[in-house]
This record gives sequence, C-alpha cells and structure tokens, in this order.
Amino acid sequence: MAFPKGFLWGGATAANQCEGGYLDGGKGLSIADVLTAGSLNEERKNTLVVKEGEYYPSHIAIDMYHHYKEDIALFAEMGFNCYRMSINWARIYPNGYDEVPNEEGLQFYDDLFDECLKNGIEPIVTLSHYETPLGLYTKFGGWKSRECIDCFVRYCKTVFTRYKGKVKYWMTFNEINCLEMNSWNGAAMLEEDLQTKTQAAHHLFVASALAVIAGHEIDPENKIGMMYGGLFSYANSCNPADVQANIDTMHAQLFYCDVMCKGYYPNYKLKQLERENIIIQKAPEDDEILMKGKVDYLAYSYYMTLVAGEKTAKAELANGNLFTGYKNPYLEQSQWGWQIDPMGIRISMNELYDRYNIPLMIVENGLGAVDEVKEDGTVDDDYRIDYLREHIREMEKGVNIDGIPLLAYTPWGCIDIVSAGTGEMKKRYGFIYVDRDNDGNGTLKRYRKKSFYWYKKVIASNGADLD
Repeated sequence: MAFPKGFLWGGATAANQCEGGYLDGGKGLSIADVLTAGSLNEERKNTLVVKEGEYYPSHIAIDMYHHYKEDIALFAEMGFNCYRMSINWARIYPNGYDEVPNEEGLQFYDDLFDECLKNGIEPIVTLSHYETPLGLYTKFGGWKSRECIDCFVRYCKTVFTRYKGKVKYWMTFNEINCLEMNSWNGAAMLEEDLQTKTQAAHHLFVASALAVIAGHEIDPENKIGMMYGGLFSYANSCNPADVQANIDTMHAQLFYCDVMCKGYYPNYKLKQLERENIIIQKAPEDDEILMKGKVDYLAYSYYMTLVAGEKTAKAELANGNLFTGYKNPYLEQSQWGWQIDPMGIRISMNELYDRYNIPLMIVENGLGAVDEVKEDGTVDDDYRIDYLREHIREMEKGVNIDGIPLLAYTPWGCIDIVSAGTGEMKKRYGFIYVDRDNDGNGTLKRYRKKSFYWYKKVIASNGADLD
C-alpha cells in the first residue's frame, strides 16, 4: 500500500554536521565548533575555545555552505518534497545574546530556503540542533541560566518573522532528552548533576513553549513541534520487576515529551524530584506558559531499540545512540553495535500516538556504515536499502493499519555528514557519498550511491514500490 496523498518524503541533516563555513558571513562560534574529532574508542574533546593544531570537523564539515545549490539539486533529483535541516543559531546571533541579528546570516538562509522552494522542497527547520552559540556558555554558563530563554525567544521571533511564508514546519530543540546523557550538546553546559540538569531542562521547556506561542502569533500557519531522541526499550523478561524497570527507563526519557506535549510535569517526575530533594526554580507564569505553548506535533528519531530490566547472567550491554541497554537476542546489530529492529518503528509510533494523540514525524532513521567507493564512483549499499525498506514497511503498517497520522519521513544524513557523536566521516548514512575522510582530507565531490536511485523510486511511488 502507498502512503497518504501529500505525505512528506525527504532527508535530514544538522547545520553543525554539514554546513562548514564556521566563521563565514559573520557567523559566531557554536558549541559544536570547539569539539574535536574522536572515534569509537575515544570520546571527542571539548576544548572550550578553538586551539591551534586541533582538528574540528564542524569548521568545514562537507562545506554545504558553499555547495547547497548542488546538494539541493541532488535532493530534488531524488524527488524530495521536504528537507529537515537546522539553522545555525550563531549564524543569526553570533554570540547568542546580541541585540541585533546578523543580516548576512539571515540572507544565507533566505537563499537556501528559496532554493528548496524552487525545487518543490518544503523546509522542516530545527531551531536548535546541538549548535547553541558558544557565547551563551561563556557569558551565562549555558541553559542553567534563565537568561538563555530571552535569547532563544528573540532568535525565534527573528526567524519566524523573516521566513514567514517560506517555512511552515519548525522544531524547537533537537533530541531535547539528550540532556539526560550529554549536557554540552543538550544545554551548552558542563554540569552533569541532576539539580542543574533539571533546572536547565525547565528553561528549555519554557523557551520552547514561548517559541510556540510566538510562532503561532507571527504566522497562524506555523506548525511547531518538539523533537524526541527516540529511546524505546522492551522489558528484559515477563518478570514484573523487569516490566517495572522498563517503565522507569522510559519515564526518564518520555518525561520531556510529557511536558512539551501535555503542558505540565507528570506526577512520576514530581515525585522523583521530591525524593531526591531537587527544587525547580520557576517564575510565577511558567506553568501557564507550558500549558499554552504545547507543541503541534511530535518529531522523533528512530534507530534502534534496547532492553531494560534487572541484569541477568546472560544479559550483555548493547551500544546505542546517546543511551545504552541490554542486547536483544532476537535482533541483529549494525557495525556500530546498534540493534536493528524494523518492527520497533511501528511499535514506537503506536506508543507515542496513544500517549499524546498528536501527529508524528519520523525525522531521523538510518543505518550508519562504512561505505566503499568503486573506481567508477559507484557505491553498492544494499545493506542500507535493506534496512530502510524494512523500516518503511513497518511504518506503512502504522499508517494504514493502525491509523496513525504520520506527516513526514526524513532519513538521517541523506547526504554523508560528520558524526555528532565522534566527528568521524567513516560512519556514513547518506544516499549521497561525500569524498572526505576522518582527518578532513578529500575533494568533497558528491557521488550518488545505489540507495539514491532506490529511494528515488520509493518516493516516486509514494512508498508503494520498495523493491
């Protein structure tokens, strides 16, 4: 069966992983610009300032800043009718706290959006995707400070106004629940204690809600969503203790969705904070803002599922995106140890829609792998095609059997980009190969992979032809 008429097919990237041009056009430094490259066995270093002799992948990335017309033409050739991307906040407000926006940065995105629309591609724009201006850390210590709320809302009002009529779909914060695991990416701060992270999360919630309110006022056509870093887990067994442990695991993540989709803190979270003597400093109007600024839709990433529960002698830890759990013996895994679970994407759709009753977008999904370019410039990535095919099949069941309103599907890294976790290039997701290696060498030439032509056929058939 095909997907509904008007379904949005495309791909997803993040500015700090693809744009480059890190100081071009008056842009300031973002928190990504001080992260060096790493590897599976070595975490990325955060140098806090740009240091001579260090390699920072975001500074050039795949140089989409200078190649965006070429890249959008390739997206159009595949048949994209949407493109999930992010605005690099520091390109608009170089320090984050500036009073006046950077016109050259605003014009860059004007041109980029015009190029998308000229090619029939609807922009789906993330406002903050791990690229908070570094100045907000330097001056305020990041999102632990309430000062960041006003800075974010000023930025949002600026772009909502500037791009009215060009952008309709927005998301506030990428994978907002990543704050649980990584306070630098999630909140531009170094503290990892629960009190500070909880306070930072509250500031993010209020900022998002105020952005939703402002976005609706500036353009009633705007649809503004949240973005959940998709953690989904199964109980380790039918032992009630495992089932409860899995509920607890999911509560720690879905708390973020609960606040942003329902407009209030859930009781389980309030009780946890009470037990742990965590006190959220709130302004008198905050609760009203959260309720008024509920999101219009829930967007999320889906790469894998994990297993939660009491550890047994047979249980092995599995790798994951931001989080980890136990391996599932019923599933295969990728080269990076991520468990491959196509049926889980349908399960995730049901879990989220049953819980929130608002439309969904799956804005990240894909297989990271080491690709090899042949002498003729082709890349045979049948493993990627197989992965995506099975996930789309299950996604279609969620739409046509379960009746879930799914608005869009944008596989991650539709063009090869640097890894958010390690800054590497060898872990590739794209339909388009970019000639660049882990050390920053390469021509940046783009090549169409086998999956490029396969996805083109999928889109042309609105998901009916997956062979």
